[in-house]
Amino acid sequence: QDFEDAGRGFVGTLTDPVVRATVGRVVWDAGAYDFLEGDCPSTVNPSLWRQGRLNRLHGLFEVVPGIYQVRGLDLSNMTIVEGERGVLVIDPLISAETAAAALALYREHRGSRPVTALLYTHSHIDHFGGARGVVDEADVASGAVPVYAPEGFLEHAVSENVYAGTAMARRATYMYGALLDKGPGGQVGAGLGQTTSLGTVGLIPPTVEITETGQEVEVDGIRMIFQMTPGTEAPAEMNFLFPDHRALCMAENATHNLHNVLTPRGALVRDARVWAAYLDEAITLFAERADVSFAQHHWPTWGRERIVDFLAKQRDLYAYLHDQTLRLLNRGYVGAEIAEVLELPESLEREWHCRGYYGSVSHNVRAVYQRYMGWYDGNPARLWPHPPQAAAERYVALAGGADALLAHAREAFEGGDLRWVAEVTGHLVYADPENAEARELQAAAFEQLGFGAENG
Repeated sequence: QDFEDAGRGFVGTLTDPVVRATVGRVVWDAGAYDFLEGDCPSTVNPSLWRQGRLNRLHGLFEVVPGIYQVRGLDLSNMTIVEGERGVLVIDPLISAETAAAALALYREHRGSRPVTALLYTHSHIDHFGGARGVVDEADVASGAVPVYAPEGFLEHAVSENVYAGTAMARRATYMYGALLDKGPGGQVGAGLGQTTSLGTVGLIPPTVEITETGQEVEVDGIRMIFQMTPGTEAPAEMNFLFPDHRALCMAENATHNLHNVLTPRGALVRDARVWAAYLDEAITLFAERADVSFAQHHWPTWGRERIVDFLAKQRDLYAYLHDQTLRLLNRGYVGAEIAEVLELPESLEREWHCRGYYGSVSHNVRAVYQRYMGWYDGNPARLWPHPPQAAAERYVALAGGADALLAHAREAFEGGDLRWVAEVTGHLVYADPENAEARELQAAAFEQLGFGAENG
């Protein structure tokens, strides 16, 4: 069903799959993932391989007549809604270059309609960074092109991408693997999409804020009814219905994988409880009026019964992780212990769209624990520990020196205790960064863990 849905409505794709910056640097290469058409190798989790095959489909797709999506040209999707005079663009990707390529692809097949409005579903960079690739900022300043966003968008976009932007961008490079070679021994996908584009990022501030659930807006003849969902996947986010198209946009609140309650690149901890509650509210508000549900990642879901089933299980997914983490922390378990023992019930575990391709049960359990209990787990021994390098030097001495620690780590590697290898060699790497043998052994452990991981 997923493969049928992901390919449904295909209109066409780029003649040249490579998107370049003006200086010729490659910003995106959709063809780099063609290797995923082959059989899954031993170096990739088969479940992640399947998700990568779905995400690699790229091009222009019709959701319903009048609503189109460009998928597979960045981590996120760009949605284009046809109005009376032009088009409403929803979420212009990360980079101006990929956004411009997406709009050009639409125009190639649907005609050169002007952009008459822009909308950001939420405050993450993959949903606004390419704005200058689709609209002229002068047209926004003059009022000719309104830019819609949820209340609080600008504050949170700035706090995330400026205040902590340097550190977060660095960690995102590791999280998404954008600089790795694409292939079965390198980067195969990030679960939520393939990876992040490497182009020119910008922000055109919104000119119209959406402030309350039930608010209706009409722009260029396109009617929308909004649901505010702050504190879910982003601090400022909103879902909305196109009543004339019977189409529901779920922003990034319901996608075809388990999402992050706290992303490894860094962000504010999200609230799994309100996330579940807003999904429940979306069913109540919109399910009877929608024939298709789509998001700004992955592919749509058609049919009212299937929409309700999808949204209800996504709701139950976040509610279960929230409630069961609280149950166990109140029994005295700490975050690391809960992450080790908590499993999804079969009704959720067997659904592809609940699998941990992007977020994971382990990561999210720790995030829920952190939201309520903070970084301290209640053990005084961990209240004032030495920082990593000072602790590492002591651990290496305790192990009897570098050679003894390495011998122990090699034995653990051969025995398959890869998590332990990564931990103990990490002490030696911190104590002696020039120890190439320690770095190689830790890298080998990381590589093996990566080969087995379902999480991108």
